[in-house]
Amino acid sequence: MRPTLLSLFVFLFLQLGAQDKTVSELKSESTRDIKKAPADTLPDAWRRGGIFNVNISQGSLSNWAAGGDEFSLSLNNLVSLFAFYKEGRSSWDNTFDFNYGVVRTTSLGSRKNDDRIDLFSKYGYGISSKWNVATVFNFRSQLFNGYSYTDSSRSLSSAFMSPAYVLAGLGFDHKPSQSFSVYISPATARWTIVRDDSLSAKGFYGVDPGEKSKFEFGAYLSANFLKTFNKVLSYKSRLDLFSNYRHNPENIDLYMTNILSVNFSKAFAATWNVDLIYDDDVKLFGPEKRSPAMQLKSLIGIGILLKFGATKG
Repeated sequence: MRPTLLSLFVFLFLQLGAQDKTVSELKSESTRDIKKAPADTLPDAWRRGGIFNVNISQGSLSNWAAGGDEFSLSLNNLVSLFAFYKEGRSSWDNTFDFNYGVVRTTSLGSRKNDDRIDLFSKYGYGISSKWNVATVFNFRSQLFNGYSYTDSSRSLSSAFMSPAYVLAGLGFDHKPSQSFSVYISPATARWTIVRDDSLSAKGFYGVDPGEKSKFEFGAYLSANFLKTFNKVLSYKSRLDLFSNYRHNPENIDLYMTNILSVNFSKAFAATWNVDLIYDDDVKLFGPEKRSPAMQLKSLIGIGILLKFGATKG
């Protein structure tokens, strides 16, 4: 019996030792940092971000000798978003802007002073380190009615999809840096749309009277710049030029938008928006309202400005 009991004790001792070693190994594995293999993670190809801005100003007068409106209130907001994709030779740049502003005074009532929606999308395939073959799509319009005012009346001058501009082109995109690109297209189609019956009947925005759209084919250039210089200063700009092969190609249409922002804190900033438009077919100016002219809009404000994104992920 003794050899049998001795053998049993030896066997149990060895098993307990093996269990202690197994437990120690398990504890060590549970506390060890787990490192992913390089193949387990893929870089995010998107760079996304934007800004949201609201500017509010209010004024009131009472027995003010210099004169003026007893009450005035202005509200302007801006939403500017971007999403840029880059992987391999493929790139896809998207921007979306929405501006809206209204002014209310005692003498004039409420009037719109800003209204714009603008979607710009560009897809490119690299043929060299800085050149892409690219296609572009752009949609630009507004959301609410706009009016022209006289001393005694007002008349409708614009509305949603009146006008609207739809543009599609095939060309080449040059990207010398991450912040700047120039797109050039010798083959671009552009449609001017006027859906409102009263505006189309007058032939506004270059459409034939009674027609709802106008087709143009020509050359197009779009230069885009977007850069955050530091925590305080950022600037975004786009310049579009279009020449219609079918009618007066020497009269080049221009559209330019600029946004400069200066941050005083994380959520408080000054902004300056400047838009320039020249369209040879928009003949709503001059003494007889039958001439084209350079259109300028400048808005300066101080208010809440929130930035988000601007990095991968």
